[in-house]
Amino acid sequence: MANARYAILGGSSGIGLALARKLTSRGDSVLIGGRSGEKLQAALAELGQNAAGKTVDVTDRLSLRAFFSEAGPLAGLFTPAASYQTGDFRDGDAATSEALFQAKFWSQYWAVYEALPNLHASSAVVLMSGAASARPIGAPAYAACNAALEGLARGLAVELKPVRVNCLSPGTTDSELWRSRPAEVRESTYQYWNSLALNGRPGHVDEQAATALFLLDNHNITGSTIYCDGGYTLRQARLSVGAFALKLAPPGPIFFADQQYGMN
Repeated sequence: MANARYAILGGSSGIGLALARKLTSRGDSVLIGGRSGEKLQAALAELGQNAAGKTVDVTDRLSLRAFFSEAGPLAGLFTPAASYQTGDFRDGDAATSEALFQAKFWSQYWAVYEALPNLHASSAVVLMSGAASARPIGAPAYAACNAALEGLARGLAVELKPVRVNCLSPGTTDSELWRSRPAEVRESTYQYWNSLALNGRPGHVDEQAATALFLLDNHNITGSTIYCDGGYTLRQARLSVGAFALKLAPPGPIFFADQQYGMN
């Protein structure tokens, strides 16, 4: 759709801003939302006349309603905005469990709801989860939240048809967020990620934005999740059993010393 209008929650930085650049560079207009008025103004100055913006609190339904109230008809909506903490299950911390869902799951759920008056038959919605949905390495609430978002995309695709709803599931991405953290923390995380991803490196925001754009543009995809994670979700798993290492194998019994493991 030429000269179309798109809304991006979280459009003043990271993947959202990278998508806004791609859309405005091809002649589309964007309405971007963010928490920081300063970041929003900087993004608008960069994006030029095809961009407008509003401050928005994605955890507040009234704020979301105000954001979409003057948005007009939208060809697409992308919802990457979220600020949250992750933690271990044994900590029993509401901030890394219930609050995480409030910040990442319910914010996107209600964003789509409040945008309904602005969507039409050929509109597309792209939610954002994370590759931990398929390959958690801890932080079970975070894994569950991401999986819930992918399920939400499938459910909304059915209920809201012909509006298309899909989900982008990125892996660790070299972004402003990570660059603002201490170098030793960032590099340690990147090195660990490199050992898990098949392509041996973090993603780039432009790669994630290109995937979101593909989901917005392709009219034959709905209810799907794309993992833009460098093959992280396909990493080869190994299970140590005594002195042995068991690679994931086809279904059937596998004999190890004096024990039998049924793989179903």
